[in-house]
Amino acid sequence: MRGVGVALNVLGVIPARLASTRLPRKVLRDIAGRPMIAHVYERARATRVLDDLLVATDADEVLEACRRLGIPAILTSPEHPSGTDRVWEVAQGRAADVYVNIQGDEPLLSPRHIERLVEPFLTRAETQVTTLCIEATPEEAASSTVNKVVIGALGQALYFSKYPIPFDRDGRGVTRYKHPGFYAYRRHALEMFHRWRPTPLELAEGLEQLRFLEHGIPIIVVETDEPTIGVDTEADLQAVEARLREQRQ
Repeated sequence: MRGVGVALNVLGVIPARLASTRLPRKVLRDIAGRPMIAHVYERARATRVLDDLLVATDADEVLEACRRLGIPAILTSPEHPSGTDRVWEVAQGRAADVYVNIQGDEPLLSPRHIERLVEPFLTRAETQVTTLCIEATPEEAASSTVNKVVIGALGQALYFSKYPIPFDRDGRGVTRYKHPGFYAYRRHALEMFHRWRPTPLELAEGLEQLRFLEHGIPIIVVETDEPTIGVDTEADLQAVEARLREQRQ
């Protein structure tokens, strides 16, 4: 990927853990006749900014499914507590300037999501970590299963929470932003994340990205207007299938 005077080697990694907590085996669940991981890979592959793309899984079953589908995949440790740690393991054997963490449970992702993640690395040399946000619906803002982010004037994340932040004390009206779980990192940021122990706010909220903020590594937040559906429940699966039917029509 090349920007203004900048050339970057960008590697896309799709962490795909089989034993997910809320919806086990979800990366292999059928959506419109194909496993979910196939939808994610094909949509990510359509972007123009990735030099390479692969799946990083903890299960032989996912590895074999990817091989049958012609999807590049590698086996990583089952001990990783987060997708970021899984991307870190890939980075130990695959050199790149920027690593993009593409959630394996986002079958409606757009190539533009990935392009938006990479853009700050081309235009702001100090960028270490990026992520996305999208304006939350009232239902999403109120839901404790939807991650939210508050963003500062310079486009950096101030805080992440499952709580509907910011609190509108005087009823002035606020815009709240949903945080889809896509990230991009420089190698140094990945190394530091893996080296640090989980931090107090990270443990309290159950949100790994707070580890960066607690250690002073800024996260650049880029807004998108393309909604996705992260699959965590059977209802999410049905919603994705309905969306795909609408797109085909």
